[in-house]
Amino acid sequence: MKRFFLILNFIFITAINSNPQTESAWFPANLNIQPFTANFLEPRAGFQYLFDLDKVQINIGTSHDVIHFISDERIFSLGADFFTYTRARNKNNFRFPVETIDYLFGVNAGYKFLQSNSEWGLRFRLSHISAHLADGLYNSDTNEWENGREPFVYSREFIELMGYYSLSGFRIYAGVNYNIHIIPGTIKKGVFQLGFDYYPAQLSTDLFTPFIAYDFKLTGIEEYTGNNNISAGIKFGNPYSRGFSIFTSYYSGKSNHGEFFNLSENYFTIGINLDI
Repeated sequence: MKRFFLILNFIFITAINSNPQTESAWFPANLNIQPFTANFLEPRAGFQYLFDLDKVQINIGTSHDVIHFISDERIFSLGADFFTYTRARNKNNFRFPVETIDYLFGVNAGYKFLQSNSEWGLRFRLSHISAHLADGLYNSDTNEWENGREPFVYSREFIELMGYYSLSGFRIYAGVNYNIHIIPGTIKKGVFQLGFDYYPAQLSTDLFTPFIAYDFKLTGIEEYTGNNNISAGIKFGNPYSRGFSIFTSYYSGKSNHGEFFNLSENYFTIGINLDI
């Protein structure tokens, strides 16, 4: 692990110092590497209604770059991530008892190389996730947890390396996520991922841009299985910076929530998001 960090540090320092005209910008307004649209573990601020499960997912998260090092067409960044993903039941009288909450925090580094009409880049993250059942899943009448599920320790620390290439609004990416430490130990340590997002410039206006995105993850408990998420919608504002999105999506695979990690789920959603 130490050798990995030394190599990564050498690559980034070499990239920064390759041009003596490097400039720095503290606390820039926009992220160097924009979130991958259909990837679950991205900064989100909004909610989704899960039709087939009759649940509501509430996302509260942010990612901020602390500093950018800018050298000609190259940008290197350092930043931090803080997310929560909450699932609640949909009840009468506008009540949403919270069932489970996942917390993520960590640091990230990004490297981007800009060309005339394309770009490629890398994003590295070192993060911690913990998951917890909440009182909305506890039946106070019977003094039992619903559906026979009881709280247990779910915790993992992982490193992620994601590479991408973008051309004319189409971005394809692939990467690997490796769990340095994970509880329960039955979960496989490697997660393999690829996907794309597309914001077609020819269909955009000054007000909005339609988009479609897909994410595939290969994860495993005792054996590897595929998780699929496809999303489509409209983003108001610049597609490559902050804005507001209305979207629909379909997910199939193992649950994204740690306390439900061994449950298979299939559902359609509709949601809104304040894009970072």
